Amino acid sequence: MTMPVMEPSLDADMLRTWATGIDDGPFSSLCWGERIAFDNPECLTLLGALSVWTQRVQLVTTVVVPQLHDPVMLAKSLATGDMLCGGRLTVGLGVGGRHEDYHAVGADPSTQTMRGLAERAEILRRVWAGEKITESVLPVGPPPARRGGPELHIGSTGPKTIRSAAAWADGVTGVTLDLDLDRQSELFDVARTAWADAGARRPHLATSFWFALGDGDGPRAQIHRHLRRYMNWIPAEFVDAMAPTTGWAGTDAELVEVLRRFAAIGTDEVHLIPTSSDPDQLRRAAEVAAEFA
Repeated sequence: MTMPVMEPSLDADMLRTWATGIDDGPFSSLCWGERIAFDNPECLTLLGALSVWTQRVQLVTTVVVPQLHDPVMLAKSLATGDMLCGGRLTVGLGVGGRHEDYHAVGADPSTQTMRGLAERAEILRRVWAGEKITESVLPVGPPPARRGGPELHIGSTGPKTIRSAAAWADGVTGVTLDLDLDRQSELFDVARTAWADAGARRPHLATSFWFALGDGDGPRAQIHRHLRRYMNWIPAEFVDAMAPTTGWAGTDAELVEVLRRFAAIGTDEVHLIPTSSDPDQLRRAAEVAAEFA
Protein backbone atom coordinates (compact mmCIF):
# COMPACT_ATOMS: atom_id res chain seq x y z
CA MET A 1 0.00 0.00 0.00
CA THR A 2 1.23 3.46 -0.94
CA MET A 3 0.94 6.38 1.46
CA PRO A 4 -1.41 9.16 0.23
CA VAL A 5 1.49 11.64 0.09
CA MET A 6 0.26 13.30 -3.11
CA GLU A 7 -3.13 14.17 -1.65
CA PRO A 8 -3.96 17.71 -0.40
CA SER A 9 -4.27 18.91 3.19
CA LEU A 10 -2.12 16.24 4.81
CA ASP A 11 -0.92 16.54 8.38
CA ALA A 12 1.06 14.40 10.80
CA ASP A 13 -2.04 12.77 12.27
CA MET A 14 -3.31 11.65 8.86
CA LEU A 15 0.09 10.31 7.81
CA ARG A 16 0.47 8.45 11.11
CA THR A 17 -3.03 6.98 10.78
CA TRP A 18 -2.20 5.59 7.36
CA ALA A 19 1.24 4.35 8.38
CA THR A 20 0.00 2.47 11.45
CA GLY A 21 -3.01 1.17 9.52
CA ILE A 22 -0.75 -0.24 6.81
CA ASP A 23 1.56 -1.73 9.44
CA ASP A 24 -1.35 -3.32 11.31
CA GLY A 25 -2.94 -4.71 8.17
CA PRO A 26 -1.99 -7.63 5.94
CA PHE A 27 0.09 -5.50 3.54
CA SER A 28 3.64 -6.61 2.76
CA SER A 29 5.04 -3.14 2.04
CA LEU A 30 4.44 0.53 2.75
CA CYS A 31 5.43 2.75 -0.19
CA TRP A 32 5.86 6.45 -0.89
CA GLY A 33 7.37 8.54 -3.65
CA GLU A 34 9.28 11.75 -4.23
CA ARG A 35 8.42 15.05 -5.83
CA ILE A 36 10.07 18.42 -5.23
CA ALA A 37 7.92 21.11 -6.88
CA PHE A 38 4.76 19.87 -5.16
CA ASP A 39 3.31 20.00 -1.64
CA ASN A 40 4.04 16.38 -0.70
CA PRO A 41 6.21 15.62 2.37
CA GLU A 42 9.96 15.40 1.75
CA CYS A 43 10.65 11.71 1.23
CA LEU A 44 13.76 11.23 3.40
CA THR A 45 12.32 13.15 6.35
CA LEU A 46 9.19 11.01 6.05
CA LEU A 47 11.39 7.88 6.08
CA GLY A 48 12.48 8.76 9.61
CA ALA A 49 8.90 9.15 10.78
CA LEU A 50 7.76 5.95 9.09
CA SER A 51 10.61 4.07 10.75
CA VAL A 52 9.20 5.10 14.12
CA TRP A 53 5.51 4.71 13.30
CA THR A 54 5.84 1.14 11.93
CA GLN A 55 7.32 -2.08 13.27
CA ARG A 56 6.59 -4.84 10.74
CA VAL A 57 5.99 -3.74 7.19
CA GLN A 58 8.73 -3.30 4.56
CA LEU A 59 9.38 0.37 3.72
CA VAL A 60 9.73 0.96 -0.04
CA THR A 61 10.56 4.22 -1.81
CA THR A 62 8.67 4.34 -5.12
CA VAL A 63 10.76 6.14 -6.11
CA VAL A 64 13.67 8.33 -4.98
CA VAL A 65 15.41 10.25 -7.80
CA PRO A 66 19.12 10.17 -6.85
CA GLN A 67 20.06 12.88 -9.36
CA LEU A 68 18.10 15.34 -7.17
CA HIS A 69 20.44 14.66 -4.22
CA ASP A 70 24.10 14.69 -3.38
CA PRO A 71 24.74 10.93 -3.71
CA VAL A 72 26.90 10.60 -0.59
CA MET A 73 24.37 12.46 1.57
CA LEU A 74 21.62 10.34 0.02
CA ALA A 75 23.55 7.19 0.94
CA LYS A 76 23.96 8.48 4.51
CA SER A 77 20.27 9.39 4.81
CA LEU A 78 19.08 6.04 3.47
CA ALA A 79 21.53 4.12 5.68
CA THR A 80 20.21 6.06 8.67
CA GLY A 81 16.65 5.16 7.70
CA ASP A 82 17.61 1.52 7.26
CA MET A 83 19.21 1.53 10.69
CA LEU A 84 16.18 3.19 12.31
CA CYS A 85 13.70 0.72 10.80
CA GLY A 86 15.83 -2.32 11.55
CA GLY A 87 16.70 -3.21 7.98
CA ARG A 88 13.16 -2.96 6.59
CA LEU A 89 14.07 -0.50 3.82
CA THR A 90 13.94 -1.17 0.08
CA VAL A 91 15.07 1.68 -2.15
CA GLY A 92 13.31 2.15 -5.47
CA LEU A 93 15.28 4.48 -7.74
CA GLY A 94 14.17 6.28 -10.89
CA VAL A 95 15.18 9.15 -13.14
CA GLY A 96 11.95 11.07 -12.56
CA GLY A 97 9.60 12.45 -15.16
CA ARG A 98 9.67 16.20 -14.46
CA HIS A 99 12.37 18.72 -15.38
CA GLU A 100 10.84 21.15 -12.87
CA ASP A 101 12.02 18.99 -9.96
CA TYR A 102 15.57 19.10 -11.30
CA HIS A 103 15.41 22.87 -11.72
CA ALA A 104 13.92 23.34 -8.22
CA VAL A 105 17.01 21.89 -6.53
CA GLY A 106 19.57 23.16 -9.05
CA ALA A 107 20.23 19.69 -10.48
CA ASP A 108 21.42 19.25 -14.05
CA PRO A 109 18.59 17.92 -16.26
CA SER A 110 21.21 16.37 -18.56
CA THR A 111 21.78 13.78 -15.80
CA GLN A 112 18.16 12.63 -16.14
CA THR A 113 19.38 9.42 -17.78
CA MET A 114 19.85 5.78 -16.87
CA ARG A 115 23.60 6.32 -16.99
CA GLY A 116 23.30 9.11 -14.44
CA LEU A 117 21.12 6.88 -12.28
CA ALA A 118 23.53 3.92 -12.49
CA GLU A 119 26.50 6.13 -11.53
CA ARG A 120 24.72 7.26 -8.39
CA ALA A 121 23.55 3.75 -7.54
CA GLU A 122 27.20 2.70 -7.61
CA ILE A 123 28.08 5.46 -5.13
CA LEU A 124 25.30 4.29 -2.80
CA ARG A 125 26.69 0.76 -2.87
CA ARG A 126 30.25 1.96 -2.25
CA VAL A 127 29.24 4.08 0.75
CA TRP A 128 27.16 1.25 2.22
CA ALA A 129 30.09 -1.12 1.78
CA GLY A 130 32.18 1.15 4.02
CA GLU A 131 34.44 2.37 1.24
CA LYS A 132 36.04 5.79 1.69
CA ILE A 133 34.79 7.98 -1.14
CA THR A 134 37.35 10.70 -0.34
CA GLU A 135 40.35 11.05 1.96
CA SER A 136 38.88 10.99 5.46
CA VAL A 137 39.66 9.52 8.86
CA LEU A 138 36.52 7.37 8.78
CA PRO A 139 34.18 6.34 5.96
CA VAL A 140 30.69 7.85 5.70
CA GLY A 141 28.31 6.13 8.10
CA PRO A 142 26.26 4.89 9.77
CA PRO A 143 26.46 1.40 8.33
CA PRO A 144 23.04 0.20 7.15
CA ALA A 145 21.29 -2.49 9.15
CA ARG A 146 21.75 -5.00 6.34
CA ARG A 147 25.23 -5.84 5.12
CA GLY A 148 25.73 -4.08 1.79
CA GLY A 149 22.73 -1.86 2.33
CA PRO A 150 19.08 -1.98 1.30
CA GLU A 151 17.96 -3.69 -1.88
CA LEU A 152 17.84 -1.37 -4.90
CA HIS A 153 14.91 -1.63 -7.32
CA ILE A 154 14.59 0.13 -10.65
CA GLY A 155 11.47 2.22 -11.15
CA SER A 156 10.76 1.83 -14.85
CA THR A 157 8.24 0.65 -17.44
CA GLY A 158 10.61 0.42 -20.40
CA PRO A 159 12.33 -2.80 -21.58
CA LYS A 160 15.59 -1.02 -22.46
CA THR A 161 15.76 0.64 -19.04
CA ILE A 162 14.99 -2.61 -17.25
CA ARG A 163 17.72 -4.44 -19.16
CA SER A 164 20.29 -1.77 -18.31
CA ALA A 165 19.47 -1.97 -14.60
CA ALA A 166 20.22 -5.70 -14.33
CA ALA A 167 23.86 -4.83 -13.62
CA TRP A 168 23.06 -3.08 -10.32
CA ALA A 169 19.42 -3.53 -9.29
CA ASP A 170 17.80 -6.28 -7.22
CA GLY A 171 14.35 -5.89 -8.69
CA VAL A 172 11.79 -3.88 -10.63
CA THR A 173 9.18 -1.51 -9.24
CA GLY A 174 7.07 -0.23 -12.11
CA VAL A 175 3.67 1.24 -12.78
CA THR A 176 0.89 0.27 -15.14
CA LEU A 177 -1.48 2.98 -16.29
CA ASP A 178 -4.06 0.77 -18.03
CA LEU A 179 -3.50 -2.57 -16.23
CA ASP A 180 -2.46 -4.30 -19.45
CA LEU A 181 -1.46 -7.71 -18.09
CA ASP A 182 0.01 -8.94 -21.37
CA ARG A 183 2.42 -6.01 -21.49
CA GLN A 184 3.21 -6.39 -17.80
CA SER A 185 3.98 -10.07 -18.30
CA GLU A 186 6.29 -9.21 -21.21
CA LEU A 187 8.19 -6.69 -19.06
CA PHE A 188 8.60 -9.24 -16.29
CA ASP A 189 9.98 -11.72 -18.83
CA VAL A 190 12.46 -9.06 -19.97
CA ALA A 191 13.58 -8.61 -16.37
CA ARG A 192 13.92 -12.33 -15.69
CA THR A 193 16.02 -12.80 -18.82
CA ALA A 194 18.20 -9.73 -18.18
CA TRP A 195 18.96 -10.75 -14.59
CA ALA A 196 19.74 -14.32 -15.65
CA ASP A 197 22.06 -13.06 -18.39
CA ALA A 198 23.82 -10.87 -15.80
CA GLY A 199 24.33 -13.88 -13.54
CA ALA A 200 22.15 -12.33 -10.85
CA ARG A 201 19.51 -13.97 -8.71
CA ARG A 202 15.89 -13.72 -9.76
CA PRO A 203 14.66 -10.11 -9.55
CA HIS A 204 11.84 -8.98 -7.29
CA LEU A 205 8.97 -8.09 -9.63
CA ALA A 206 6.54 -5.37 -8.57
CA THR A 207 4.17 -3.02 -10.31
CA SER A 208 1.63 -0.44 -9.15
CA PHE A 209 -1.57 1.29 -10.17
CA TRP A 210 -3.91 3.99 -8.90
CA PHE A 211 -7.08 2.66 -7.33
CA ALA A 212 -10.43 3.80 -5.96
CA LEU A 213 -12.88 1.49 -4.20
CA GLY A 214 -16.63 1.98 -4.28
CA ASP A 215 -19.82 1.58 -6.30
CA GLY A 216 -21.12 3.46 -9.30
CA ASP A 217 -19.34 6.40 -10.94
CA GLY A 218 -17.80 7.79 -7.74
CA PRO A 219 -14.54 5.78 -7.80
CA ARG A 220 -13.73 6.74 -11.40
CA ALA A 221 -14.45 10.40 -10.62
CA GLN A 222 -12.12 10.11 -7.60
CA ILE A 223 -9.27 8.88 -9.81
CA HIS A 224 -9.94 11.69 -12.29
CA ARG A 225 -9.69 14.32 -9.55
CA HIS A 226 -6.47 12.79 -8.28
CA LEU A 227 -4.88 12.68 -11.75
CA ARG A 228 -5.87 16.31 -12.42
CA ARG A 229 -3.99 17.34 -9.28
CA TYR A 230 -1.03 14.96 -9.47
CA MET A 231 -0.34 15.29 -13.20
CA ASN A 232 -0.23 19.06 -13.07
CA TRP A 233 2.72 19.21 -15.49
CA ILE A 234 0.54 17.73 -18.27
CA PRO A 235 -2.10 19.85 -20.08
CA ALA A 236 -5.46 19.27 -18.42
CA GLU A 237 -7.11 18.16 -21.66
CA PHE A 238 -4.58 15.33 -21.97
CA VAL A 239 -5.23 14.23 -18.40
CA ASP A 240 -8.98 14.31 -19.05
CA ALA A 241 -8.50 12.11 -22.12
CA MET A 242 -6.49 9.48 -20.27
CA ALA A 243 -8.48 9.51 -17.00
CA PRO A 244 -11.25 7.08 -18.10
CA THR A 245 -8.73 4.28 -18.70
CA THR A 246 -5.98 5.09 -16.18
CA GLY A 247 -5.83 3.21 -12.90
CA TRP A 248 -8.52 0.94 -11.54
CA ALA A 249 -11.95 1.73 -10.08
CA GLY A 250 -14.53 -0.70 -8.79
CA THR A 251 -15.75 -2.86 -5.94
CA ASP A 252 -13.76 -4.83 -3.39
CA ALA A 253 -14.61 -8.16 -5.02
CA GLU A 254 -13.54 -6.86 -8.42
CA LEU A 255 -10.17 -5.76 -7.02
CA VAL A 256 -9.59 -9.24 -5.62
CA GLU A 257 -10.02 -10.67 -9.12
CA VAL A 258 -7.67 -8.09 -10.64
CA LEU A 259 -4.97 -8.91 -8.10
CA ARG A 260 -5.39 -12.63 -8.75
CA ARG A 261 -4.69 -12.00 -12.43
CA PHE A 262 -1.50 -10.11 -11.53
CA ALA A 263 -0.45 -12.98 -9.27
CA ALA A 264 -0.98 -15.40 -12.15
CA ILE A 265 1.70 -13.68 -14.26
CA GLY A 266 4.28 -13.93 -11.46
CA THR A 267 3.92 -10.53 -9.82
CA ASP A 268 5.61 -10.56 -6.42
CA GLU A 269 3.90 -7.38 -5.23
CA VAL A 270 1.30 -4.91 -6.44
CA HIS A 271 1.78 -1.50 -4.84
CA LEU A 272 -1.68 0.05 -4.65
CA ILE A 273 -1.69 3.85 -5.03
CA PRO A 274 -4.58 5.60 -3.26
CA THR A 275 -6.42 8.46 -4.91
CA SER A 276 -7.88 9.72 -1.64
CA SER A 277 -6.58 10.14 1.90
CA ASP A 278 -9.88 8.77 3.31
CA PRO A 279 -8.90 6.02 5.79
CA ASP A 280 -11.94 4.05 4.64
CA GLN A 281 -10.13 3.38 1.36
CA LEU A 282 -7.26 1.90 3.38
CA ARG A 283 -9.65 -0.21 5.48
CA ARG A 284 -11.36 -1.64 2.41
CA ALA A 285 -8.05 -2.29 0.64
CA ALA A 286 -6.82 -4.13 3.75
CA GLU A 287 -9.83 -6.44 3.56
CA VAL A 288 -8.98 -7.15 -0.06
CA ALA A 289 -5.30 -7.75 0.75
CA ALA A 290 -6.32 -10.21 3.47
CA GLU A 291 -7.44 -12.53 0.68
CA PHE A 292 -3.76 -12.97 -0.23
CA ALA A 293 -2.22 -13.08 3.26
